[in-house]
Amino acid sequence: MNVPVEPRRGIHPTAIVDPAARLGAGVSIGPYCTVGPDVELGDGCELLSHVVVAGHTTVGPRTRIFPFASIGHAPQDLRYKGEPTTLRIGEECIIREGVTMNVGTATGSGSTIVGDRCFLLAQSHVAHDCRVGSNVILTSNVMLAGHCKIGDFAIIGGGAGVHQFVRIGPHAFVGGLSAVLQDVIPYGMVLGNRAYLHGLNIIGLRRRGFSREQIHDLRRAYRLLFADEGTLAERVEDVAEEFAKHPTVHEILDFIRDGNDRSICTPREASPPGS
Repeated sequence: MNVPVEPRRGIHPTAIVDPAARLGAGVSIGPYCTVGPDVELGDGCELLSHVVVAGHTTVGPRTRIFPFASIGHAPQDLRYKGEPTTLRIGEECIIREGVTMNVGTATGSGSTIVGDRCFLLAQSHVAHDCRVGSNVILTSNVMLAGHCKIGDFAIIGGGAGVHQFVRIGPHAFVGGLSAVLQDVIPYGMVLGNRAYLHGLNIIGLRRRGFSREQIHDLRRAYRLLFADEGTLAERVEDVAEEFAKHPTVHEILDFIRDGNDRSICTPREASPPGS
């Protein structure tokens, strides 16, 4: 006797979910969503409606994805030939309307990774092979090109474009409509087209509980790093010696050293240091 198969719990009748997709407990999939065979949705994930999740994509627990987001499709790279590359999204992220996120490429790292508790506002884009940390905010229409690295707690303002391979350090702030072609130091704030370093993200540091002493040390280190005397490499070593026991300062120094020969955003002459 043929026994009718009950629909999966929490899946709207109009949704198309491949039987091979792996769904955690309490997953909710709304009207007209499409979920591919190589997709894994963690416990409590919610796809509101008209969401497409494709490719080898893993979405962490309790992440919410809003209508018309396109998650895990092929990268926008002419060298991609259908290799089984991946996209991994962390837990408790909010992915708003029209967001696009692509899997990695075989010529890159092979994976695109987004951390936990990220907030991606409408129409923002995360390209192939990006590494986005946790607690990152991409405001509406932000464009991350391939291979970008975004540190924890970074905030990128609306309409900003980030060039491929650019690194943006933890707790940095990128102003709206900025065009970022160079690396942004941790705790830095950049503005403009082309983006320049406008100072430190003091407001963000205060909101996240950095002490007055930590902020004071960062201000002093910033002024020394971007002074007129000597080369940047020389100033990095001078600051490292003076702030030997200050981990927040050394986070900036390590970031600059790790960039090798890659340039970083620097202040304009009119930009007040540590503002």
